[in-house]
Amino acid sequence: MVSNNILFLDIETVPQHPSFDLVPNDWKDLWTKKAEALLRNRELETVESIYSRAGIYAEFGKIICISCGVIMGSGDNKRIIIKSFYGEEEKVILQDFAEMLRKWAVDSNKFLCAHNGKEFDFPYCCRRMIINGIPIPSILNTAGKKPWEVTHIDTMELWKFGDFKSYTSLNLLAHTLGIPTPKDDIDGSMVGDVYWKEKNLERIATYCQKDVVTAAQVYLRIIGESLIKAENIEVK
Repeated sequence: MVSNNILFLDIETVPQHPSFDLVPNDWKDLWTKKAEALLRNRELETVESIYSRAGIYAEFGKIICISCGVIMGSGDNKRIIIKSFYGEEEKVILQDFAEMLRKWAVDSNKFLCAHNGKEFDFPYCCRRMIINGIPIPSILNTAGKKPWEVTHIDTMELWKFGDFKSYTSLNLLAHTLGIPTPKDDIDGSMVGDVYWKEKNLERIATYCQKDVVTAAQVYLRIIGESLIKAENIEVK
């Protein structure tokens, strides 16, 4: 598969409210029911204390950043162009992202790639688009498609080689493969606080962009291609 036909992406999500206290009562009841299953074997946690995890569920969270990357060129001279959609208004983010996808995937020979994308990024985007009343771009939508018609690549799935027993994080996989990863000042568990307490969307976008680059490098390493040089990473 030609790497130039792949759009690498990563999303950042947060709970829809800063804290459980500020959640509307009807949603509190729904979260409580959801949280009861999550609290099994977690004796020291409560419905309130695990609300920070609400962002990973499309019904209780929202997307605040989508970063994308496309590889240009080939061999040692290839580069990756990065673009991010982020802000306070999730609907605007999703509309802009959907429009970009429609323009980029104008032909059928295009693919999407994310780490754990089939379990998280791709379905999360689809669900939030439905919630926001946004038509899902064909390349993202799997409904009604045969398995071989779905052009989604998942670097975690590639690494499993058919083994479904374990989850391998992007950072662990990159380190295992000898891919240099930047020392971030935040990780995924801190995104909610950085968004709700600091309102620092640029910091979150930078973190998201780095994950896109890492996912692209992991993909290249798995298929046996040379990595992208640091000086060939461009952010638009």
